[in-house]
Amino acid sequence: MMGIGIGIIIGGAILLVVIIFAGVFVGIYNALVRLKNDIKKSWANIDVLLKQRSDELPKLIASVKGYMKHEKGLLTDLTKARTAFLSAKTMSAKAQADGTISGVLKSLFAVAENYPNLKANENFVHLQTRISGLENELADRREFYNESVNNYNIKIQSFPDMIFANMLGYKEEPMFKVDEADRKDVKVEF
Repeated sequence: MMGIGIGIIIGGAILLVVIIFAGVFVGIYNALVRLKNDIKKSWANIDVLLKQRSDELPKLIASVKGYMKHEKGLLTDLTKARTAFLSAKTMSAKAQADGTISGVLKSLFAVAENYPNLKANENFVHLQTRISGLENELADRREFYNESVNNYNIKIQSFPDMIFANMLGYKEEPMFKVDEADRKDVKVEF
């Protein structure tokens, strides 16, 4: 009789350990899935804003063409950057094109200060305000994306989560980074 009681206790203890292990595994798995989906969602939000900004660029170029006859190189750079964005297939290619567009827009808006008639153009002012607003929203979304990536990367590198993350093939995600060229001050020549 005693042997049966001890067997039941040992069996119950083993069952309890298995249930606890399964609960921990399910909890870690669900947290990883949530964090991975947060990254996808935050990138999708960035992508939507990048597309909206890209859709506004032809209107902006058209509104400044007549005024900025001496800035054709700047407008050509903006057109090329937009084309690069539209043809980009990967997140890093889109991020690189985004950085280029942001840099050219900063230059364009800085140079526009030298054209009083352009600054007085209602259409240009509206587009400049719209694109500047999109740039601010993009900065916020990039920050949220990087926060999501950081939380995910910490989770997959922390013990015991790293064991399950490695078993499930979860890999570190890259942060949204600014190219070195985009960190430089905008050069404005009058």
